[in-house]
Amino acid sequence: MSGVDATAFSVFEMQEVTAESIDGALASAGDALCVVFFWGVDCFNCEIAKKAMLAQPEAIRSLGLAWFHANVYEERELGRRFVLHGVPTWFFFHRGKRLGRATGWHGLAQFAQAVDAARAKTKTIE
Repeated sequence: MSGVDATAFSVFEMQEVTAESIDGALASAGDALCVVFFWGVDCFNCEIAKKAMLAQPEAIRSLGLAWFHANVYEERELGRRFVLHGVPTWFFFHRGKRLGRATGWHGLAQFAQAVDAARAKTKTIE
């Protein structure tokens, strides 16, 4: 990924997904709560989010998520499929079912609340 700081992708072991691979990747996560980080090249707010996440890696890891990422500037089909109006956006999934999303990075506390809300929804679909 030329010109992209991919440090967060490796630190949080985010698997890259494409329009063709996303469904299989989410299925391979089994019972894990999954999050897909939709981002774009030269997206200032995406870089801010990655840096903020890297500033507190243990807190991010403690959320217990299976991480995926997609550059929707290249994977435009994913942007259309998930009706993205901006990045960064995170979508939460469990067993392939979409549970919710977080748009923009508004800090760890708000992101953790979105994770908690998604995790609570897993209880209703089991």
